[in-house]
Amino acid sequence: MKNRTLGVFVLMAMLAAAGLAQPSRVSGPPANAPIEGVWRADMDGLPAIALLITSESGSLSGAVLFYFHHREAVGKPWTSTPGVPEPLFHPRFDGNALTFEVSHRRAHPPRTLNDPPVSFRLKLIAADKAELVNENERDPNAPVFVLVRSDY
Repeated sequence: MKNRTLGVFVLMAMLAAAGLAQPSRVSGPPANAPIEGVWRADMDGLPAIALLITSESGSLSGAVLFYFHHREAVGKPWTSTPGVPEPLFHPRFDGNALTFEVSHRRAHPPRTLNDPPVSFRLKLIAADKAELVNENERDPNAPVFVLVRSDY
């Protein structure tokens, strides 16, 4: 029994020492910290967009989920249904704005099956607020969504 206890103690000490010997990966706040998290936007009191941004893999990555707003008939209440989450392509953060692309192939099939990716820009406007703009939209009256960030 004493040998077993001693063996467990030695193993725990070795694991602790190995953990202490690992170099620290954090040397200050990461450059991507202001943009990381879950960003959400509502429209007319219903979910409209959910955007996840992380750099756990060492580089920026994430996904976006757009909600479809619809109602059965005029005068009926609006409802919100989540679409299909889409990965972010080529996310880049310059310290003020995140740019990325999203596939549009599954947006409204079959007419969108050959569509190129859509470019977006998420510009920080406060510590936990940002504006999301569709960069492909040429209409100056196109909607700008204000997203609010939370820590996952």
